[in-house]
Amino acid sequence: MDGSVVALVTGANRGIGLEVCRQLAQRGYAVVLGSRDLAKGERAVATLADAGRAVRPYQLDVTDGESIERARARVAAEFGRLDVLVNNAAILYDTWQRAIDADLAQVREALETNLFGAWNMVRAFLPLLRRSGHARVVNVSSEAGSLASMGGGTPAYSLSKAALNALTRMLAAELRDEGILVNAVCPGWVATDMGGPGGRPVNKGGASVAWAATLPDDGPTGGFFRDGKSLPW
Repeated sequence: MDGSVVALVTGANRGIGLEVCRQLAQRGYAVVLGSRDLAKGERAVATLADAGRAVRPYQLDVTDGESIERARARVAAEFGRLDVLVNNAAILYDTWQRAIDADLAQVREALETNLFGAWNMVRAFLPLLRRSGHARVVNVSSEAGSLASMGGGTPAYSLSKAALNALTRMLAAELRDEGILVNAVCPGWVATDMGGPGGRPVNKGGASVAWAATLPDDGPTGGFFRDGKSLPW
């Protein structure tokens, strides 16, 4: 078993996920970088020269049960446990759609990754998280999923993130007594391939996620945060 704190980040070959891997590795964590395309994951790891050998690329498609199981088995074999799960994989920021005439096939596609992908990851890795004395689950969400400020537009993305927020609350309540902290984090509008130009630097968004991944044992659970501050649901 590796003596480091072990973290797994999904959808991590670029953008916020890659930055979270960098920041956790710099803290001394052993990091698993999950990527649907292994070659892209390997190239991403190669860019993390300052992280040394602390980051390992895994092929991981959160919509594929067999891929999840292979990753789970490998984490179990290499580390024996999982301390941090960051559900970052997300797709389909559908700015071109409206709810009244949305392509429901695209809505279902977004739900498969953004909601069910995260749900499947928690279910698969829960036995390994239970082996940690201080497990953390971070669901990378968005204020687009906040009912308090929700309007029209981006129906696939917004609905999937609202559902992910609801899942966060349920998991936090069910795992609270086991000391597993589960929180949702909005990294903000970040200048990434999905977010587009004009957003804040990726290191700021990554730090918002890393904060929830590194909470102390008496930290919050069942919350929705950006930069360590609560957001309305």
